[in-house]
Amino acid sequence: MSVQRRYAKFLGLAAVGALSIGLAACSSGGGGEGSSGDGDLITVGFVAVGPEGAWREANETNIQDTFTKDAGFDLKYAPATNLDQKSQIDAFTSFVDEGVDVILLSATEASGWEDSLERAQEAEIPVILLDRGIEPDDDSLYVTRIAPDNVEVAAAVGAWAVEQFPDGGNYITLEGPAGVGVVNERNEGWDSAVDGSKLVEVAAQTANWSAEEGKSVTETLLKANNNNVQLIFAQNDEMGLGAAQAVEEAGLTPGVDVKIATIDGTKSAMEALADGKLSFVHEYNPLFGETALEVVEKTLDGESVDSYIIVPSEAFDSPEAAQAVLADRKY
Repeated sequence: MSVQRRYAKFLGLAAVGALSIGLAACSSGGGGEGSSGDGDLITVGFVAVGPEGAWREANETNIQDTFTKDAGFDLKYAPATNLDQKSQIDAFTSFVDEGVDVILLSATEASGWEDSLERAQEAEIPVILLDRGIEPDDDSLYVTRIAPDNVEVAAAVGAWAVEQFPDGGNYITLEGPAGVGVVNERNEGWDSAVDGSKLVEVAAQTANWSAEEGKSVTETLLKANNNNVQLIFAQNDEMGLGAAQAVEEAGLTPGVDVKIATIDGTKSAMEALADGKLSFVHEYNPLFGETALEVVEKTLDGESVDSYIIVPSEAFDSPEAAQAVLADRKY
């Protein structure tokens, strides 16, 4: 189903000129937060993840800084409670009942969204996915997904690893929480790149995106393998930074005895790369608020957009590469 056909009602609103302002005020829920004197604002419900590390903070702050009243939006921010999906579904339902103009969704879990998305579609409220996709992926239920390409990013990390270890080596994988689509995509990309190489995965375990858990899990896995690990693939920076601490405490040298590759590209990771404690960092660019704003405006104007909008991201493979961008790093 095309975006233009699905949200044709917004073309009708635009066509009647000044009347559209009054109708938009009604769809914004009238008495909702920020509605006093703001009836001409586009109301956006942001079903967010909330506190989850430096990348998430940068991403959600960027969205909030972009969808401001000065830009013509009334953004209603609803972070999850302790990363709980039920709290997200409840917030999503509230936004549908309120009649917001559009919903931005960053899902804590990939599955379990069909009923909510169908309800939004019945209410003619467009939904835009930010960062994380859904499973099963039915793009007839949402406008687009805006995110870097996890599969492509992880494949680039895997290709670097294969190049670094042409004669093979043992590695461990530190994964994000089970059930999150990002984890599955990053596994898919990595596996596609290292398949057929001489690299051997001796362990894979979740560390829940946490530096503290990344450290403790790495300590356990190093001991279990008698420190015979040459590579660690951490699916985010925080876990990789924790792993670097564990490697040092095990009497090994990060970057020399054990190479550590991470994904996200936060400032702390870039500093660690510049210091030689990490060996490879692939950015997963969180700053796509302006892209989201453009998509919202096009959608409400009845224009079609691609079902997946990929956010460009860079790879950094040396201390010099990290040092070159550190001064301007925004997150």
